[in-house]
Amino acid sequence: MTPITEVEGRRLALTNLDKVLHPATGFTKGEVLHYYATVADVLLPHLRDRPVSFLRYPDGPDGQVFFTKNVPPGTPGWVTTAEVPRTEGPARMVLVQDLASLMWAANLVTEFHTPQWTIGTPGIADRIVFDLDPGAPATVVECCEVALWLRERLATDGIEAYAKSSGSKGLHLLASVAPTPSADVSAYAKELAVEAEKALPRRVVHRMTRNLRPGKVFVDWSQNAARKTTATPYTLRAREEPTVSAPVTWEEVEECGSPDRLAFQATDIPPRVQDFGDLLAPLFDAERAGRLP
Repeated sequence: MTPITEVEGRRLALTNLDKVLHPATGFTKGEVLHYYATVADVLLPHLRDRPVSFLRYPDGPDGQVFFTKNVPPGTPGWVTTAEVPRTEGPARMVLVQDLASLMWAANLVTEFHTPQWTIGTPGIADRIVFDLDPGAPATVVECCEVALWLRERLATDGIEAYAKSSGSKGLHLLASVAPTPSADVSAYAKELAVEAEKALPRRVVHRMTRNLRPGKVFVDWSQNAARKTTATPYTLRAREEPTVSAPVTWEEVEECGSPDRLAFQATDIPPRVQDFGDLLAPLFDAERAGRLP
C-alpha cells in the first residue's frame, strides 16, 4: 500500500520508501525524503522563483539518469508552474516554492538544477557562477587553489564570492550580482577564466577541450548563459554515495589538503546547518550584490 502523508495541507503519495538509491551506503528513498525535509529551510530559498530542471535517477545512479525540464506528467495542480522562454519556443517548468512541492519533487528522485535568474526576469542574472572541474589527477584540492585566486580577483571588482562543493569532484563559486543580462555575466566570467589561465597556466584551463584538461582545473564560465543551470545548493547528487552540493567556509577551502575534506554526504549536512546556518545566505542580501565592471 502506498503511504499517504500530508505536508502543509497537501496530500502526497510517497512510493518505494525502502528502495536503495545510493548503493555504496544503502541509502534509501525514505532517507532521501527525510534529508530534504530536514534541510528544507535552507534549501527552499535557493529554489524559490527559479525554474527547476530535474536530473532524475529513479533507479539509482546505475539506472537511467535523465533531465526533465518540462512539467512532468502527473504533476499536481497545486504545484506552481510558469512559462519560461526558450530559443525553440516557450516551455512550462516547475517552481519549487514550498515544502509540499519540495517533497513531491523529491519523491521523483532527482537532483535539483536552477539557472542564475528568477522567473520574474528571465535571462537577467542575479548570480554569477564558476564551476571548477578537475581533470585527473587533479582533484578538489587543486580546485581550492583556483577558487582562492578567483575569490581575490572578484573582490577587486567588488564582488563577494562564496563556495560550495559540487557534490561530485569539484567546487562551485557563487556570487550575488546586481541584475545584469546573462550574456554580459557570461562574458565577464569568461574574461576571468582567461585571466585565471594566464595567471595559473599550469593549473587552469578555460576551454572544455578534453585533451587540455588532464591535471588541470577547467574553469567553466559557460553556466552563466541564460539557458544553463547549475546544481542547486544542498541538492543530493546521483552518485553511489548520497553526496551533497554543500556550502563550505573559506577556511575549509584554504585548509583543504585532501579530497575527502570537502566531500559531504546527506548525514553530514544537518549538523553543519546547525553549526553554520546557511553559509550562502549572504547571496540573498541585495545590498551586498556586486556590480560587474
